[in-house]
Amino acid sequence: MQKAIVYSSRTGNTEMLAQTVRQVLAQVEYFGRPDPVALAADRLYVGFYTDKGTCDPALADFLADLRGKEIFLFGTAGFGGSPDYFEEILCRVKAHIDPSNTLIGTFMCQGKMPATVRERYERLRSSPVPVHNLENMIANFDKALSHPDADDRMRLEQLVCEVEGNILQSKES
Repeated sequence: MQKAIVYSSRTGNTEMLAQTVRQVLAQVEYFGRPDPVALAADRLYVGFYTDKGTCDPALADFLADLRGKEIFLFGTAGFGGSPDYFEEILCRVKAHIDPSNTLIGTFMCQGKMPATVRERYERLRSSPVPVHNLENMIANFDKALSHPDADDRMRLEQLVCEVEGNILQSKES
């Protein structure tokens, strides 16, 4: 079975997760940005960063081109650590996937944001119009600075190992 790891990463967070997946898998035929070359793989580990509540347009187009594949989605989001929030994002990303594919797993974690985001928040503090939830947004930014952390990467590694092990077991049965 041919495997590929395809990812989009603006800040390096999702690339870090892609490297984690690469370390777990024994053999990968393709590793990199969305590219038609990856379409030859049977199983794809597809990583994304959250852009306006979903994946970026290039990755959405890539997902839409997949047919008859096994797909494991993984992603990062700067805001929140809430499983419900992550599930909402995953649902929007899954909408780009053709029903002929099989989703074999998902993973999401928080990811650090660029310093310019915090700078913008700081400027908003002096705004004459109060910004709803600004202090929570700043606290979230600070919390996100360490992510994806070692725990996030370990959880992803475990999920990939479980998926790979389960797939091998079901094919041996």
